[in-house]
Amino acid sequence: MTTDAPADTTEVAAPPARLRRRHEFLRAAASGAQHHARAFKLQMAARPEPEGPARFGFTVTKKVAGAVGRNRIKRRLREAARLAGVLAAREGCDYVFIARQAALAAPFSELCAQMTESMTRLNGRGAKADRRNIKDRPGAP
Repeated sequence: MTTDAPADTTEVAAPPARLRRRHEFLRAAASGAQHHARAFKLQMAARPEPEGPARFGFTVTKKVAGAVGRNRIKRRLREAARLAGVLAAREGCDYVFIARQAALAAPFSELCAQMTESMTRLNGRGAKADRRNIKDRPGAP
């Protein structure tokens, strides 16, 4: 047996932390911070306890595809979050991806690019991300 073979130095990134409870998804929806991409809609909410890694949640409705298509979309989004999303995500924030039908047919590299761009835009808004529509604000005295 020879030992001339190079050692496998590829490191596999751990899967990102995920949202699992309904109230976590609802908090992200209520925050008002969102960005629309072709393949998904991204919602973001800062957690009350800002320490800890970013967490991700994925939603695919029955309108989008059948069971096989929904599972495939979720797998693609999870993998894109593992590869590209973790780099653009901000610590202490929760991100929810609401998939569209385009997520099934989009090239994977485009899906990763959309994910990175959406997170970068949401993170760049900072405190402005919590603002509501002008109609929701009380009138000036």
